[in-house]
Amino acid sequence: MDQVVVVVPEVCRHCGQPFSETDARRRPRVWRHQVVELLPLAVRVTEYQMQVRHCPHCGDRSRASLPHGVSRRAFGPRLVAVLTLLTGRYRLSRRKARQVLIDLWGVRLSLGAVVGQEQAQSAALASVVQEVREAVQQAAVTNMDESGWREEKQRAWLWTAAAPQLTVFHIDRSRGGAVMEVLLGAKFAGVVGSDRWSAYKRIPAERRALCYAHLKRDFQALVDRGGEAEPIGRWGLAEIGHLFALWHRFRTGEVSRKEVQRQLIPSQARMGRLAWRGEASPDPKTARFCRELDTWWAALWTFARVEGVEPTNNVAERALRPAVLWRKGSCGSASEAGSRYAERMLTVVATCRQQGRRLLDFLVAAGEAVLEGTQAPSLLPAR
Repeated sequence: MDQVVVVVPEVCRHCGQPFSETDARRRPRVWRHQVVELLPLAVRVTEYQMQVRHCPHCGDRSRASLPHGVSRRAFGPRLVAVLTLLTGRYRLSRRKARQVLIDLWGVRLSLGAVVGQEQAQSAALASVVQEVREAVQQAAVTNMDESGWREEKQRAWLWTAAAPQLTVFHIDRSRGGAVMEVLLGAKFAGVVGSDRWSAYKRIPAERRALCYAHLKRDFQALVDRGGEAEPIGRWGLAEIGHLFALWHRFRTGEVSRKEVQRQLIPSQARMGRLAWRGEASPDPKTARFCRELDTWWAALWTFARVEGVEPTNNVAERALRPAVLWRKGSCGSASEAGSRYAERMLTVVATCRQQGRRLLDFLVAAGEAVLEGTQAPSLLPAR
């Protein structure tokens, strides 16, 4: 509460009789009404006048240096943080972000200066994001997904790896499995939740968790295909419906994990018969799909035996959605440096949201650390 204004009635609103001082001394009942208002936005411009002095001994001139912690650029860390918040979090175009600064603060920047401040913030976040990447590589469970991107008008891919309290993004020209190792590292030993894209085949079935939401769409596609494929599709949809109902009961605390495992035994038996029946189907798409289910059979049930694993890949898909909206609005990045800015901002935005941290404060702290020559703030959750 910043300010309290006490309003006292002078007369009775019903009969018009004025209240006495005795009435005023009694403890009154108070009705509260709060008004939230924005303070006038202000800009502070500090000019540093660095004097030049002539040395009487050697004859040379010496100019004073800027004080420690003062930006060598024309813009301070908070202005840079607000600007990158507009382009990297709220996905405004650079022209619109520039106009917001003019409308709210009267600060005028060229479009080139906007790009320059984005790169300055990107550099300030480089070590932060590297630390997040290394922590995700040690996570017990992570969910992964990828989506199309554009870099220098060429096809690229935006990858994400989402752990419980950390999310990292990476933009690459490849959609292959080698990129997955760039994100997770060659020695990753945790569980990966994902769809059935071939890049994830580097992870053994025992450490993969297939997304049942994707499987549901595939079974629905078999229903829509009709013919020999339709019965298999309907059977699969029914089994997934039972599985999701059981998982919902587990999430609400109605059943324990041990009870989930017990109730899944008949479901596993029915899914096994479904896969066997589907592999023998004369429809080639159905047979191929069911053979793949048989290949990755262990990955279908990871969610039931490993704590923290979900039966869907919604965690990664939700993390990827803001990035997809960014791509649609910006058509990707015009350079490799632009891609680094995008993936670093996306990483910090997603991770701050996961941890309930104030994004603007973190961006300002990262910029100030560069000026002070101190260690960048950490996004790793407190132990």
